[in-house]
Amino acid sequence: MEKLQAEDARYLKRKVKGGSLDVHPTEKALIVQYELEATILGEMGDPMVGERKECQKIIRLKSLNANTDIATLARKVVEECRLIHPSKLPEVEQLLFYLLNRKKSGNDKREKHPPRDLAPFEGMELDEEANINRIDHYVELLYEDIPEKVRGATLILHLARNPDNLEELLQNETALGALARVLREDWKQSVDLATTIIYVFFCFSSFSQFHGQVTHYKIGALCMNIIEHELKRYDLWQDELQKKAANQNVKKEHEKAFKKYQGLLIKQEQLLQVALHLLLNLAEDTRTELKMRNKNIVHTLVKTLDREDEELLVLVVSFLKKLSIFLENKNDMAETYAVEKLARLLPCKHEDLLNTTLRLHASPPLTDESQRQLCMCILYHISVDDRFKSMFAYTDCIPQLMKMLFDCGESPMDPELISFCINLAANKRNAQVICEGNGLKMLMKRGLKLKDVLTMKMIRNVSQHDGPTKNLFIDYVGDLAAQTGVQEREEYVIECLGTLANLTIPDLDWELVLKEYNLVPFLKDHLKPGSAEDDLILEVVIMIGTVSMDDSCAAMMAKSGIISAPAYLIDLMHDKNAEIRKVCDNTLDIIAEYDEEWGRKIQSEKFRWHNSQWLEMVDNRAMGDDGEPFMYGDDGEPFMHNGDILERPDLFYSAGTAGGRQVGESEVEPFFLHSTSLFFSFFFYIQGREVEKEKGGQRPDLFYSAGTERKRRRVGEG
Repeated sequence: MEKLQAEDARYLKRKVKGGSLDVHPTEKALIVQYELEATILGEMGDPMVGERKECQKIIRLKSLNANTDIATLARKVVEECRLIHPSKLPEVEQLLFYLLNRKKSGNDKREKHPPRDLAPFEGMELDEEANINRIDHYVELLYEDIPEKVRGATLILHLARNPDNLEELLQNETALGALARVLREDWKQSVDLATTIIYVFFCFSSFSQFHGQVTHYKIGALCMNIIEHELKRYDLWQDELQKKAANQNVKKEHEKAFKKYQGLLIKQEQLLQVALHLLLNLAEDTRTELKMRNKNIVHTLVKTLDREDEELLVLVVSFLKKLSIFLENKNDMAETYAVEKLARLLPCKHEDLLNTTLRLHASPPLTDESQRQLCMCILYHISVDDRFKSMFAYTDCIPQLMKMLFDCGESPMDPELISFCINLAANKRNAQVICEGNGLKMLMKRGLKLKDVLTMKMIRNVSQHDGPTKNLFIDYVGDLAAQTGVQEREEYVIECLGTLANLTIPDLDWELVLKEYNLVPFLKDHLKPGSAEDDLILEVVIMIGTVSMDDSCAAMMAKSGIISAPAYLIDLMHDKNAEIRKVCDNTLDIIAEYDEEWGRKIQSEKFRWHNSQWLEMVDNRAMGDDGEPFMYGDDGEPFMHNGDILERPDLFYSAGTAGGRQVGESEVEPFFLHSTSLFFSFFFYIQGREVEKEKGGQRPDLFYSAGTERKRRRVGEG
C-alpha cells in the first residue's frame, strides 16, 4: 500500500501560515512563529498524505542601537521577511522599540531579563557543579527529606538552564516524573522546593516543541492552584500585620513580624514570577489559554497587580496584554477593575513596566466604549510629561485616536480626546504618525471648515517640528493666511497665525504671500497699543520675525513704517535681556554709520546711560530751580511715549519720520534696509522668545483650552 501511494504521489504542496511575533529572550532579534503544512497530492490533485509542523524563524538585528530609525528598520524587516504580513508593521515597531528599551533600561549595571527569561534567585547557589552524567544521583535525592529534595531539584535546574541538556533530560522520564510527583505532593511544605521544580519545567516551556511534555505532567494546572493558594496567604499576612500594627502594646512584636514578612514576601514573589512565566509560555496555544480563562486567570492576574515588585508587575501586565486580544478576557478585566489598578502604575520610573502598561492601556481600552473615557483621561495625564510623549508613537494608539477624530465628522469632539491629541502633537515623532496618509489633510479640512480652535491648536503643534512634516503645510499656506483677513474669533486667528509663523521653510515665497493676502496692514494694525490682546500681538511679532528672514520681506516691512526702528531700538538698548541688548547694540552701530543725525542721538544716549547718576543729579537740581522745564514742549504739554512721560523728547519720532524729516519710500536707502532686515530677523525672534519666557517658558497659547479669554491655562496642566 505504501509503495502504491509513493507511485501515485505526483506533487508536493507546501503551505505556510503566519503566526505570532515575539522578541528573542537573550539576543537582539525577533522570533517569527509560523506553521508549515506539507501535502502530497495524487495524480488527480487530491491530497494523499499531509503533515503540519510548527516552525520559527529568527531575525537578528545586530545593528539595532540608540541611533536606529525604528520605523525605517521595521519596514525593512516586513519587506524582507515574507512570513510577516504588512498589517503587522505596528507590532514590529513595538517589538523593536522594546528590544532597544530593554537594553538601555535602568540606571544600574545589572543584566536585564526579557519577559520570557528568568534571573537566578536566592537559594539556587551550589557548592558543586552539576553534571548531566550524575542525573540518576540527583533523582535519588528527590526521595529524601525536604532539604535533600531541594538540593536534588536545584542540581537538575542547573542542568535544565543549559538548553543543550533539555533533549537528554526530556528522554529521562524517571527524572521528570519524580519532579512532577514531588511538586504535586510537597509544594505546600517548601516554597524553595516548589519554586525550583517549577523553574525546571519553565526551562522546557521556553521552547514550543516541549510544551506537550509540560502539559502531560499537568504542570500548568498545578501552577494555577499554587498561585491561587499563595495569593490567599498574602491576604492573610496583610490582615495579621494590620492587627499587630493597630496594637501599640506589641510594637516590637510587630517589627519582628514585619521583618519575617519581608523575607516570606521575597520568596513568594519569586515563586509567583516563575509560575506565571511558565503559564505565559504555555498560553501560546489558544486551547491552553482557554483552559486558563476557565480557571479565572484574568482575576488572578488583576489581583496580583496590587503587588509592588516591578519585575513581577512587568510579567503580569504582559500576560494581561496577551489575553486582551479576546473580547471575553477584556470583559473579565472590566469586571475586575483592571484599568483602575493599572492607573497607579502610570507614570513610573521602571521603563519596561511603563512601556508594557502603555501598550496594554493604549490599545484595547480605547476600542471598548465602556472603558474609553477613563482610559483617555489616564493617557492624557501621561501625555502631559514630555518624557513619555514619544512612547505613544510605538503603539497603535495614535491611529486609533485619528480614527476617533474623523468619526466625529462635524460634531463637537470630546474634550478629553482633542486635549490628548494636542499634547501628543507636541512630540516630533507623534506628529509624523499623525500626518501619515491623509492625516494632516483631514485635520486641516475640519479645522478650516468648522473654524475649530482646538483642531487648529493641534495643527499648530504639528507645524512647529522641523523635518518632513513642516513641508506638508506648503499646500495650506494660502488657506491659513486667508483666515487673518476676515472677522474671526481672536483665539481662532491666533492659532492660524501661529501655524503660519512656525513655517520657517526656505522655499516658501513669503513676499508673494504678504502681497496676495494683504498681510502687512494686518500686522501693522495689530502692533498698535491696545489693538489686540497680548497673545495675538505675540504671534504678530513672531510672524514678522519669520517673514523678515527674507530680505525682500524685511524691506517691505521697513517701507511700510511698521515700526520706528531706531527709536524703539534705543528704548530697548538697556533691556534686562543680554541677547536683546547685544542685537540692539549691533544694529544701532549699523544705523549710526548710515545716518549721522541718528548717530549723534545714539552716541548721546549711550553717554547719558554711562553717566546716568551724574545727569540725574544735574536734572534734579535743574528741576528744583526751574520747575521741570525739560519735561514739556513748546506748547506746555509733556512729551509722551506709549503713555509714559519721556525724559528724551528729541529721540522719538512717529512712524515714518527721522530726525524731524518726513521719509518717503524713495528715501529709504538699501543700507538702511539691510540694517532693518538684520534687526527684524534677530530682534523679533528674540523678543518673541523673551515674552514666551515671561509667560511660562514656552509659547503661552500653545496649550490653551477652548472658550477662555485672557488667563487661559495650558491643557498640559490638567
